[in-house]
Amino acid sequence: MARMLDDRSKLLLKTLVERYIADGEPVGSRTLSRAAGLELSPATVRNVMSDLEDLGLIVSPHTSAGRIPTARGYRLFVDTMLTVRRERLAMVDGLAGSGLAAEQPRQVLSQAALLLSNLSQFVGVVMTPRRPSVFRHIEFLSLSERRVLVILVSPDGDVQNRIIHTQVDYSQQQLQEAANFLNAHYAGLAMDEVRLRLKTEVDALRGEITSLMVKAVDAGSEAMEQDDVVISGERNLLSVSEFSHDMGHLRKMFDLFEQKTQLMRLLEVSNQAEGVRIFIGGESQVVPFEELSVVSAPYAVNGEVVGTLGVIGPQRMAYDRMIQIVDITAKLVSNALSHGK
Repeated sequence: MARMLDDRSKLLLKTLVERYIADGEPVGSRTLSRAAGLELSPATVRNVMSDLEDLGLIVSPHTSAGRIPTARGYRLFVDTMLTVRRERLAMVDGLAGSGLAAEQPRQVLSQAALLLSNLSQFVGVVMTPRRPSVFRHIEFLSLSERRVLVILVSPDGDVQNRIIHTQVDYSQQQLQEAANFLNAHYAGLAMDEVRLRLKTEVDALRGEITSLMVKAVDAGSEAMEQDDVVISGERNLLSVSEFSHDMGHLRKMFDLFEQKTQLMRLLEVSNQAEGVRIFIGGESQVVPFEELSVVSAPYAVNGEVVGTLGVIGPQRMAYDRMIQIVDITAKLVSNALSHGK
């Protein structure tokens, strides 16, 4: 797409996007000509704008003769025209000198979400590191025909309950036999390791008991290996002009933060990349709303990526500043967590 544009068209598109991000108002041809510093007639600028509109990079709102960027226009701007000024952010400097409590990782991540929200004035999100699914104790309780309650206790005392459906009926004595075997041989191990060992080490037990334990381990993995997302600043979206006039959009966005499922998918995609990534709304199912953009980056503990953090806001955001905020915060979190190890 960028190759299809000459230098003049690129400059006018870049200027239009920057002007719209700064002012929030559709940009007219005269304003664009002055802001770009080009000696062009308004007619010439209108012709270029018409070409950019034909390419799907800008669009004319119903109520104005000016133009605003589309998602495609923002993407081209971010990929080929964005220059990030490496200026230190005063608030980030203050946090860097404040000494995050590295011994309390959850507190570090909560402070990071709040920092991202305060600096961006949008929504800060942090995906916490995946916890290994380790059990300290397991119990089985027969509920009814072919339904068994699995009670799992984690090393830190957290209790998870899951109901499993079995192929056969088990007596309480059989359930106790299976629980005793698991507690005696596998307590303290990760569920993945337990699953592997069960396939090779329990030939001595009856097949139906083995089947029960495998189901219990699968349920335990799901129950105890859940990622979490820390979110801060959802209410900031209430003051974003693009959202505040449409309560339906706001309701859908708040549902997104409440359910967290799509947020998890988005952050897991970011987890697999190096450096800062930008997702513009409407590009894929990862970003569920046309109006939202996400700037994210992974953070690491002793060089190993363990989670992702980022900023969620409107398409009309200062991407150069958001990149700085997210990049620096990811480095601060990585340092704080690594020093605590």
